[in-house]
Amino acid sequence: MPEPLPAEDFIARMRSLKDRYWHDHPFHLRLHAGELEPRELRLWAANRWYYQRRIPQKDAAILANCPDLDVRRRWRERIVWHDGTHQGEGGAENWLRLAEAVGLTREEVLDERHVLPGTRFAVDAYVTFARARPWVEAVASGLTEMFSGALMARRLADMRSHYPWIAEEGFAYFTSRLEVVSDEGKSTLDIVVRNCPTLERQEAAIAALEFKCDVLRSILDTVDYYARKSP
Repeated sequence: MPEPLPAEDFIARMRSLKDRYWHDHPFHLRLHAGELEPRELRLWAANRWYYQRRIPQKDAAILANCPDLDVRRRWRERIVWHDGTHQGEGGAENWLRLAEAVGLTREEVLDERHVLPGTRFAVDAYVTFARARPWVEAVASGLTEMFSGALMARRLADMRSHYPWIAEEGFAYFTSRLEVVSDEGKSTLDIVVRNCPTLERQEAAIAALEFKCDVLRSILDTVDYYARKSP
């Protein structure tokens, strides 16, 4: 039986997938350059909402499949962060505020009238993956957190600079997320390394992270296509 990768090599393999992340997607490049029209920002915000809405369901699927009490205790905090503990709190609520800040009404975001078929397909596939695959693979898919902090900080700075018409309260999602994403990424990486003792599990974890990167890029592929196509 092949020997597992040393931990440092396993981590390096996962970190090498940064080039597969969506940081250099054409839509993101246009966003960061200040080249998006308001209608394009609205389409992006409405479609990204569908992803944000379903993340707690993905995390709940991990909890349901995970037999490790310590992991469950740590992981359930993610659901609380997204859903909040009271009405008007949480990451999902903050994303709704961003959608309103770029010109959408709360009603049209919540009824998902602007969610594109490609977005729905990609996000639903991600939730199904978390339900159907071993819990460690579903956790590993979330290791895009290793790449997201720097991109999120850049996005916040560039959006403030290039889209000054967006009210500051619209950026609450990014400012609050930056406070936790680094710690979550380290915690997730630790869980994956500890629970992948064989080469087979390590390769499955790497494939899961590749899948998640492809999900994210598929969402932007869809948004970018329709944004350029629409008048």
